[in-house]
Amino acid sequence: MTKLLVVGGGKMGEALLGGLLASGWAAAADVAVVEPDAGRRNVLADRFPGISVVGAPVVADGAVLAVKPAMIPQVCSELGELGIGRLLSIAAGVRLETMEAVVPASTAVIRAMPNTPSLVRMGAAAIVGGAAAGEDDLVWAEEILGAVGTVTRVTEAQINMVTGLSGSGPAYVFLIAEALIDAGVLVGLPRDVASDLAIQTLRGSAELLAAGTPPAEARANVTSPGGTTAAGLRALEDGRVRAAIIDAVVAAKTRADEMG
Repeated sequence: MTKLLVVGGGKMGEALLGGLLASGWAAAADVAVVEPDAGRRNVLADRFPGISVVGAPVVADGAVLAVKPAMIPQVCSELGELGIGRLLSIAAGVRLETMEAVVPASTAVIRAMPNTPSLVRMGAAAIVGGAAAGEDDLVWAEEILGAVGTVTRVTEAQINMVTGLSGSGPAYVFLIAEALIDAGVLVGLPRDVASDLAIQTLRGSAELLAAGTPPAEARANVTSPGGTTAAGLRALEDGRVRAAIIDAVVAAKTRADEMG
């Protein structure tokens, strides 16, 4: 029997597939990908030799649902009819009860919110299990998402908060990167130079935080009294950048609530 069925061969499905194969969690022959688009099926088959790429679901030990939120109920129903006992959904806003309503009561349903840095195996994901999901099922989900980043367990009440923070968060960072590059050009740097410096600055700053330096301390370490950084930070505070980022997380969380 197929070990894992990945339903949806888009970017996130492909990222998970690549991480799982690279980590050794599964061999290519143990994985099947469901992708309705024939051209995309050919791309996936060429990129991952040995996997089964199919147009409709097949029986498997477990499945990852990497499709649009509106498709989740139908997909869950189809997989439930096949008797697949573990379902891991990475669709934003779709509640556990929505999925559990269309599958057998014994089906272990896990809801997750990963983010796009999973494409480079630097993702941040959160998971929550449904009524039939035991410890083994949560560990299974952690192993899958852990192949492309870190995984945190949360409650379902918290998962839309995660969506607003880390799910949508990369877009906020990308916007900041665009602004830094444009600012570099404005003060006179060539765009390629500004781009290289901005990207490396973001990368290095993230590494400092990952090494354990608290954000406030890291910021203070860069800021000399009366210096250039202090002047720049004053401009950011005058522009309500901190408040705008907080508002963005709240707005995204609210939208996730509405989608559910």
